[in-house]
Amino acid sequence: MDMNNAQISNAQRAEVLVHALPYIQKYYNKIIVVKYGGNAMINEELKNAVIGDILLLSLIGVKVVLVHGGGPEISEMLARVGKKTEFVNGLRVTDAETADIVQMVLAGKINKSLVNLIQNKGGRAIGLCGMDGHLFEARQLDEKLGYVGEITNVNVEPVQVLLEKGYMPVVSTVGCDSEGGVYNINADTAAARLAAALGAESLISMTDICGILRDKDDPSTLISRIGVSEAPQLMREGIISGGMIPKVECCIEAIRRGVKRVFIIDGRVPHSILIETLTDEGIGTMLE
Repeated sequence: MDMNNAQISNAQRAEVLVHALPYIQKYYNKIIVVKYGGNAMINEELKNAVIGDILLLSLIGVKVVLVHGGGPEISEMLARVGKKTEFVNGLRVTDAETADIVQMVLAGKINKSLVNLIQNKGGRAIGLCGMDGHLFEARQLDEKLGYVGEITNVNVEPVQVLLEKGYMPVVSTVGCDSEGGVYNINADTAAARLAAALGAESLISMTDICGILRDKDDPSTLISRIGVSEAPQLMREGIISGGMIPKVECCIEAIRRGVKRVFIIDGRVPHSILIETLTDEGIGTMLE
């Protein structure tokens, strides 16, 4: 081995840690909610990178809450049983049978596989869905959508207890009402409401694009920082459009409810969570 290269490499490693120190101090003992879904959840290599990132954050004293979706796996299971998937304004129309499958896939298969992966990598995790401790109380959002819920109340105690005991809560976005009804809840909405209820330092929303672009076809036009008051104008101009509108609206809701900052980052980039939280540069769009 060339010792000069080894020495340079070790010096660089030390330099990285020194540069990360102010960010580690900023987030130490604070809560970060990570909304996880999309391509980063399907690609095994990216999944391992994401889990490694959130484990590293937890080991340096950050209290991480992982909120996950699972749209593609739900669609795959519905196709397997011969049910057609229909969306209205980006929300899945959910009849009683679909609601059962959503619960099975989200609260069962995906949630427990993520918990298992975290633990196999040396972390401590416990999975919850919105029905546990009535974490997400919900009611029907719109009759046309069936069992799609809007959150009426967030009971954060189950999540707080786990954080206090040193566990990482892994939350699937299934909600319930007092009559036993079960609802499919949009994961961006659930993550935003949970982050607000927990008084989180920040919410990180992982997407399949690199952030908000002035020109959707040119990644160099990334807008790295947006004030909440600027967002409506960007929507009117069509810069924030399509599926990004409800995502940004959830981010704005989180900030208005007290979350200090929200990051929209590209989950397809390995270690995007660490780049955003522990470096000067950042990687996506920050709303504040």
